[in-house]
Amino acid sequence: MKVLIVGSGGREHAIAWAVAKSPKADKIYCAPGNAGIAEFAECVDIGAMEFEKLAAFAKEKEIDLTIIGMDDPLVGGIVDAFEAEGLRVFGPRKNAAIIEGSKAFSKDLMKKYHIPTAAYENFTDPDAALTYLETAKMPIVLKADGLALGKGVLICNTLEEAKAGVKTLMLDKQFGDAGNEIVIEEFMTGREVSVLAYCDGKTIKCMTSAQDHKRAKDGDQGLNTGGMGTFSPSPFYTKEVEEFCEKYIYQPTMDAMAAEGRPFTGILFTGLMLTEDGPKVLEYNARFGDPEAQVVLPRMKNDIIDVMEACIDGKLSEVELEFEDNAAVCVVLASDGYPEKYDKGFEIKGLDTFKEKDGYYVFHAGTKFDGDKIVTNGGRVLGVVAKGNDLKTARANAYAATDWIDFANKYKRNDIGKAIDEA
Repeated sequence: MKVLIVGSGGREHAIAWAVAKSPKADKIYCAPGNAGIAEFAECVDIGAMEFEKLAAFAKEKEIDLTIIGMDDPLVGGIVDAFEAEGLRVFGPRKNAAIIEGSKAFSKDLMKKYHIPTAAYENFTDPDAALTYLETAKMPIVLKADGLALGKGVLICNTLEEAKAGVKTLMLDKQFGDAGNEIVIEEFMTGREVSVLAYCDGKTIKCMTSAQDHKRAKDGDQGLNTGGMGTFSPSPFYTKEVEEFCEKYIYQPTMDAMAAEGRPFTGILFTGLMLTEDGPKVLEYNARFGDPEAQVVLPRMKNDIIDVMEACIDGKLSEVELEFEDNAAVCVVLASDGYPEKYDKGFEIKGLDTFKEKDGYYVFHAGTKFDGDKIVTNGGRVLGVVAKGNDLKTARANAYAATDWIDFANKYKRNDIGKAIDEA
């Protein structure tokens, strides 16, 4: 069969890698793709938000399955556009992708259906938000309602920081229209865990757990980024925690979306905080996490096409997800200065080393071809992934593998998975 993947980052490279392993995939296209994805797929110069062009391409090439990797096109309604053309596509429709597209919607959904989450209030008026903060307990969390590349969350330790945050989001519009409405919620403490799940509108089947590291610098300092690294599984996501989440979070979320006339088919990402009062939902996403996909998919035994087709056909209950009994760690190699100002266009050396190593992977996030060279083309450049029998071994392997890669202004966090040592 012919498969089209929509997106251009490390997540889409991991999806392309997984699709390429399937004996069902005869030909893979990716729009727009990147230099790493080009190893598995023919990259097509069509943007992820160019729905009409993408659908026309899918019809022209007789694509059997389109996989939407990114959040923007999902929230924008690409699945609806493809279905209107009679095309088979994996991902939630626009009215379901709102679970990521609007934090206010997802918080209100959780409140209505008694899904555990932090206490919160929504605001569209900056003055009302500022007044609310005067009597709020610090620290406190401010979230831009809309999509903000994973960076629209501000943790404020003082009233002054919180007021400045309202100005940043709602008045200065640092994240554009995403800040037209904000969520102000209580600050939760505990371990964070990310859980990805396949969904068919009724049934939800969770993958192995992971943990992301959002801050740019060691020790969780610096600005929020799209993610500087991950590990899987989380040692803090115990069987007891899993059973609680299945009963009170995952299935209730599926049932809530169906009850609202928004059945969710695709990948549901649930960000959890394991608090003293039990697991609570930090956020939902409507697609694979990035870089969570990079550590979860290499551990999945199933044929990804089989699982995705079961979701589309409403037959996910017939699938048994299986994962390797090991661990994986991803360390992101970024351009120094990310997520603010950074230079790009530097040649990347050492990529071929990974082709000779079993259990090691390099997923491209921000790369492109410059003639016959591969150069940096973004803030997050590569995700270096290694597996191991346990998390500590996988972590050591991943950091050793980062030394195989070289490019000017290469930057990484040195403490990805350090929590493993405390487990």
